[in-house]
Amino acid sequence: MSFWESILNIVNTTGNALAGVVEAIRTLFEGDPETRRKVAFSVAMIALSAKMAKADGIVSEAEVAAFRDIFKFPDDQARNVARLYNLARQDVAGYEAYAEKMASLCVSCEQDCPILEDIVDGLFHIAKSDGALHDKEIAFLSRVAEIFRMDQHRFQEIMARHVDINGADPYKVLGVSPKDDFLSIRRRYRVLVSENHPDKLVARGVPEEFHAIANDRMAALNAAYEAIEKERRAA
Repeated sequence: MSFWESILNIVNTTGNALAGVVEAIRTLFEGDPETRRKVAFSVAMIALSAKMAKADGIVSEAEVAAFRDIFKFPDDQARNVARLYNLARQDVAGYEAYAEKMASLCVSCEQDCPILEDIVDGLFHIAKSDGALHDKEIAFLSRVAEIFRMDQHRFQEIMARHVDINGADPYKVLGVSPKDDFLSIRRRYRVLVSENHPDKLVARGVPEEFHAIANDRMAALNAAYEAIEKERRAA
């Protein structure tokens, strides 16, 4: 049974809706935290991205394409993934209740759960795909981050990565201040690069199918650092 078929099977056994999936994940993979994290991340991205795609009132082709860009699944699994996505869009459960369940599942893990930030990052990737971040989408993302117990400063850093660098604050992207010396900024940049390497995502349970998130994040970090370096040299 494929990874996607396994997720669909979990959905089917919980009443053909995503509302009860989190508890099923907690129970079925009690002795396998690595698989539990992978499945939980995948279901969270499916459910929350499907609900967010309607946050601005429409589901655009660009948003669907961005969903496919993040979910690097085999062609023979397209029907299963599409079914999961459609189930999430039709599910009557509110996104806030679902996000709360995801946060509680993450807290129950033995180690820290940066995977919640990965989820928010992936949602930004989809939200910006139509060329703009709409107010309702930002409100949706901000509320999810709040439910995930992410402070506003961290949320602003993540959002800054998804705004065009010409209009964004590269210092905010790296979580540093214009008052910081360049050596400190470079150290911070190197730490972020190390923390966000694709191998680190694998280690914390992000399936390989979702590495578009890591690539997108790394591109933003590199662009921010290069912008600051260029500015400092010019000065």
